[in-house]
Amino acid sequence: MHLMIERPLYINQIRPLINKDIVKVLVGFRRAGKSILLSLIKDELLKTDVSQEQFISINFEDFSFYELREAKKLHDYLKEQISAKRKNSPNTKIYLFLDEIQEVTGFEQVINSLRVSENVDIYITGSNANLLSGELATYLAGRYIQIFVYPFGFQEYVAAYQQKNKSFSIAELFSKYLVEGGMPFLVSEQLPDYTRESYLKDIYNSVILKDIIERNKIRDIELLERTVEYAFQNVGQIFSANSFSKYLKSQNRATKSDTLLNYIQFCKNALLLYPLKRHDLKGKKVFQTNDKYYVIDHGLRQAMLHQNQRDIQQILENIVAIEGLRRGYIATVGYVGDYEIDFVFEKGNARLYVQVSYLLSTPETAEREFRSLLAVTDNYRKIVVSMDPIVQPRDGIEHKTIAEFLLEDEW
Repeated sequence: MHLMIERPLYINQIRPLINKDIVKVLVGFRRAGKSILLSLIKDELLKTDVSQEQFISINFEDFSFYELREAKKLHDYLKEQISAKRKNSPNTKIYLFLDEIQEVTGFEQVINSLRVSENVDIYITGSNANLLSGELATYLAGRYIQIFVYPFGFQEYVAAYQQKNKSFSIAELFSKYLVEGGMPFLVSEQLPDYTRESYLKDIYNSVILKDIIERNKIRDIELLERTVEYAFQNVGQIFSANSFSKYLKSQNRATKSDTLLNYIQFCKNALLLYPLKRHDLKGKKVFQTNDKYYVIDHGLRQAMLHQNQRDIQQILENIVAIEGLRRGYIATVGYVGDYEIDFVFEKGNARLYVQVSYLLSTPETAEREFRSLLAVTDNYRKIVVSMDPIVQPRDGIEHKTIAEFLLEDEW
């Protein structure tokens, strides 16, 4: 049985936009659940007086629609479909659901033309961070709203498991989540370990092949794979193309650091890697180089490297980083003098400082984690999260288990 997990984080953002003259653009990593969201939106519409007859749906990865990847053909096809659906009632609103639209060259003109000339409500999805950053995006400037879709966070993961099997404790589920990650299909189907790994490897390979190699016409595939592996290994560490280039040189593989930076950029565009800038909280200066990188789903890293349990500190940081982005925060790494703060999350006027530690196993570790936060003198929320069974807040700084923190409705 396939579970349909409600995704309130996204549906609550989309609901007020239904029937508004603005194109709804869902952008996210492949298989992060964008198509399921389109189904959930249809369900929302069907609860009102809208009927299935008013829907036109195309998934551009389906080969039957291959010919529609040209703007003119797509435009003519949609015009025809809209006319056919309006045969009996000419004023009916039509709902367009266009999945993986980056496959269509010049789609922006098509969308804009239909938006202007027809009574339509338009929903599109794409798996590229630059979906609307080309020259053609000006056709839709000010006429779209972009919503980023992520794999399941721990809250959604728990909800999915509890729908099917109430017997797991939160601690057990968190141990599973550390290894499995949150790709929606995996979680809702609850596949066995060996199938899960092969599914994640397939996603990884299709992203590498379709979204990175083919799109950017990369010839040196081995170098790309080594670059991604290096980024996966060094999740949450400062990434220096120079030091990676030196490492490759020691392996008799001389490569310019510019090439490596291009490859990393392609991974960012494919939404596989997310960079976090580092910034000086006192002087407000943002460092322009050596970002830290996090992977969209830590389950992918486990499938490729099998090291999530060994590298648990890095994985916990990765989970918190992506969770902050999922919740709509701008995330950076903060510095106060010599002290580093793992995450500074900002949204509007709200701000939150988070230190992530596997275990505060010694007084020295506890001292180090709290000291960084004590160096920040403002009154925003400051919290240390760890896997310690007993929490010990101090000096106005909270301490929570990481699972409890991830399950909070509001940060």
